[in-house]
Amino acid sequence: MTTHVDLALDLPPRVENAGVGVHGSAGPHEVFRLPRLWQLHLYGYSGTLGLGGTRHPIRPGHVSLVPPDTEVHFHYDSARCEHLYAHFRLPGEGERRRVPVMQDAGAEAGVLGGLLRQTVAAGAQSKARAAAELWTVLWRTTGLTAAETRPGSRHPALRTAVAYIEEHLAGPLTVPAVARAAGVSHTHLTRLFREDTGRTVVAYIRRRRMDRARHLLVASTLAIPAVAATVGVPDLQAFNKACRKELGASPRAVREQHGQPRG
Repeated sequence: MTTHVDLALDLPPRVENAGVGVHGSAGPHEVFRLPRLWQLHLYGYSGTLGLGGTRHPIRPGHVSLVPPDTEVHFHYDSARCEHLYAHFRLPGEGERRRVPVMQDAGAEAGVLGGLLRQTVAAGAQSKARAAAELWTVLWRTTGLTAAETRPGSRHPALRTAVAYIEEHLAGPLTVPAVARAAGVSHTHLTRLFREDTGRTVVAYIRRRRMDRARHLLVASTLAIPAVAATVGVPDLQAFNKACRKELGASPRAVREQHGQPRG
């Protein structure tokens, strides 16, 4: 039974071909395989995909990933079935990500479609650009809703909240605003953060701001007041207090510990 595949995404894919495919013109059933290439499809039609003794329903907005040298059976519900596809190699050998063979991309379908069209457009002009676009598609497939039910996965609202926080670290951040962005109540959000991080939302935000501040203090010559403003704590007294609490030293001491000039 084939329900999942393992992707090594530590290196970009090598795109051999990408385009808009049309199935069904030769009949309601087709069988084929790609001996050396992975295949990714983003579907605009309904039907069934069969491989490894498992049948997967196809619906518009679904995305499938099939490994090399796998015989696939397509059954089509109509005579002309369009989809976006990419045929590629995965040269990486690092950590592998387990992904369902078939997933409903949901709200991500439009984004994935745009990226795949960019892959198609770049294919004849820049192999590197095509690889970058498809690499993004593959990484995004690892976080689709069908994979969210795996043990150890973060709650979808928590992932949304964390992404919102990262995007807005430089500006004002309130727990109600984060909760609204995540689509949950203040209380529910607080519980999710405590269960996953052991911190309150406010403490998590402070920690992420100081992580970013440490990077800027150590890796750049940006003046300390500018660092403070960049991480959303423009009040220097509050910034100094947060640094001492989270990093164990003043901003100047953190910088000097790593040999950076004073700022």
